[in-house]
Amino acid sequence: MNIDLKRSVTNKQSTIVVTGSKSETNRLLLLKALYPNLKLQNISNSDDSDMMHNALSNSSTLKDIHHAGTAMRFLTAYFSIQEGQEIVLTGSNRMQERPIKILVEALKQLDVVISYENNEGYPPIKIQGKRIAKNEVVLKADVSSQYISALLLIAPKLENGLKLILEGKITSVPYINMTLALLNEIGVKTSFENNIISVMPKNEVEDIELIVESDWSSASYFYSIVALSEIGTQISLTSYKKNSLQGDSSLVEIYADFGVETTFVDNSIVITKIKKTNKQFVEFDLQSSPDIAQTIVVTCFGLGLGCCLKGLHTLKIKETDRLEALKVELTKLGAIINVTNDSLILETSLSNFIIKSNTSIVTYQDHRMAMAFAPLALRVPIVIEEAEVVSKSFPDFWNDLKNIGFQFEETL
Repeated sequence: MNIDLKRSVTNKQSTIVVTGSKSETNRLLLLKALYPNLKLQNISNSDDSDMMHNALSNSSTLKDIHHAGTAMRFLTAYFSIQEGQEIVLTGSNRMQERPIKILVEALKQLDVVISYENNEGYPPIKIQGKRIAKNEVVLKADVSSQYISALLLIAPKLENGLKLILEGKITSVPYINMTLALLNEIGVKTSFENNIISVMPKNEVEDIELIVESDWSSASYFYSIVALSEIGTQISLTSYKKNSLQGDSSLVEIYADFGVETTFVDNSIVITKIKKTNKQFVEFDLQSSPDIAQTIVVTCFGLGLGCCLKGLHTLKIKETDRLEALKVELTKLGAIINVTNDSLILETSLSNFIIKSNTSIVTYQDHRMAMAFAPLALRVPIVIEEAEVVSKSFPDFWNDLKNIGFQFEETL
């Protein structure tokens, strides 16, 4: 299904309900599998979280998680400690091209039994669950935080807990802190000093009800919409916390540079376009929040601003190589853009600025490509190919866009 977006104007005031954070949900689903008496509210309705839930709750020995990268990492760790179980964990063709060796090698330091079914270092993998007595792992600090979080989430169920030693400069610290904070919420004792993380063992937890905060990554697309709209445009989003565990809450500071003000009201955020930006070029280090890079660069392009985004090395192993995908699709729209292995530079285009109309954006089976480019309909008509891919993280996205004033048709 393609979405043919017409040139649109947003409503002056709108309210959107955003479901729970995919990142928090997937962590809590794994913890609930380890501690069944936990109760969860406002969990994500994303495909990824559905895949995570299904893999944890069904008795099949073949677990196919399709495109769900977080689920692949977390479930690899989870099934490693399910004593007496043997399962095969697999996914889509793209998932079978995404490396898992770093996590597998880390788990093997604990004497976990994992083997590769096809290609060395990549899914599908066979996991033989066992009781784990060892409690120390050494890991490079600049790896994806999902590898680190996968180890931390199973740590309280290891006989002797876990001492994780990270070598080098740590990336994506907010996601590690999120994992540790959720462990603390259920009563697990942890420490994070210098480059050593320790998690104490805990066999049982008390009955606790946890409410998942709404997803800040999903909020990013509405920040982009407000930034590209007229002064006075306002969108309210629920449910968000001022002291969020999510690294993508840095949107509040980042979008202030684009004239967008964020106000916290009860359990909501109200985002308002209060002024035009006076900048021509912006620079951000997104090492702690790489998932909002696509949204930010498209916002800059729509405003005619240049930008330099750094700390993006993990984007090359996502659903697609997001840096190359951004370069290809933005170039089609008329942008001048260069990418490296970990950065992106978009040239300023304020003078004689024209965005090419009715351009078809290829989404590469990547939900964030579809959603990041959609706000450009506030500038020109644009086509989003394979638009149904948004269900991976935000199934209600297109309905929510319609509710705030976007006009579009669905075509095959």
